[in-house]
Amino acid sequence: MKEVVLKVKKREVGKQSLNKIRKEGLIPGVYYINGEPGIPVATDFLSLRNIVYTSSTKLIKLQIEGEEQTKDCVLKDIKFHPVTDQILHFDLLGLNPEKKLTVEVPVVVKGQSVGVRKGGKLQQSLHKVTIKCLPRYLVDALEVDVTNLDLGKSLHIRDLSLEGIEFVVPGDTIIVVCKVPRGVQIGAEANA
Repeated sequence: MKEVVLKVKKREVGKQSLNKIRKEGLIPGVYYINGEPGIPVATDFLSLRNIVYTSSTKLIKLQIEGEEQTKDCVLKDIKFHPVTDQILHFDLLGLNPEKKLTVEVPVVVKGQSVGVRKGGKLQQSLHKVTIKCLPRYLVDALEVDVTNLDLGKSLHIRDLSLEGIEFVVPGDTIIVVCKVPRGVQIGAEANA
């Protein structure tokens, strides 16, 4: 999993404090880990940019100003302004090595399908999937090999098995399908 360092500073809570932080060009957020009170933090847009605007999930090494030790976390939630799309708030979830977490990861299709070489069209139905795992099994993207996918066939969640990863979606959820274009016939139908 890719790691990125995020430098933040502690902030005060309350509406006036939030307005002051935003006027300074900072974005408020909260770091929390189960069983402990949240730590209100703030950072600038440039620091958050490569964590928010990416297709992969990243492990964040959180450096809080004034503290020597970094905290491992992931981006759990982010709120955008409904009109301007500016980042209004972010939540960071601290990782406990012995507790499973639920995150959404992107699905990346790899390889060239047999069906595509026969004239089919590959259609990806699932671009992100929710998984549940211990932090050590966390992946930045779920890679799906479609090399053996033939015309008219599809790949489902149940067809994947990754060590330590549970899928939150049903097993019959289609990830990718190799569609048969009009005019192309499959196997025995072509000889009839």
